[in-house]
Amino acid sequence: MTRILFVCHGNICRSPMAEFIMKAIVKREGVANEFVIESAAAQDDELGNDMYPPAKAVLREHEVPFERRQARLVRRSDYSKWDYIIAMDEENLYDLSYILGGDPDKKVKLLMTFSGEKRAVSDPWYTRDFEKAYSDIKRGCEDFFAVLTTKK
Repeated sequence: MTRILFVCHGNICRSPMAEFIMKAIVKREGVANEFVIESAAAQDDELGNDMYPPAKAVLREHEVPFERRQARLVRRSDYSKWDYIIAMDEENLYDLSYILGGDPDKKVKLLMTFSGEKRAVSDPWYTRDFEKAYSDIKRGCEDFFAVLTTKK
């Protein structure tokens, strides 16, 4: 069982989009039963809130199924529960370092590094470009899945 936790600032845009995109990928590939995939926030601004409506809209446009959820905060105890903790940007990496108390097992990664880029996933909260965020996340998740399946 491979356990993946996606993380962004508030857990209402990028990380839940990544959660549901990755769930769709593993379902498409017929290996959904081999994965546990969730998302969480690095900050407490949006705790308890559902995914932001424009994020839901872009997932609908791309026929990515999702469900109602509530933003939750990453906890120090999450480190031992997840195989991969995937951040959307450098600020998330910084926050995760503080929350988790380090990364001795090298579980924390930036999503776009799986696509060969050391950069953030475009943040639609500021740009309002949810399509660009979707494109980044989709590519990052597809490339991440390819890395995971070559390791098996």
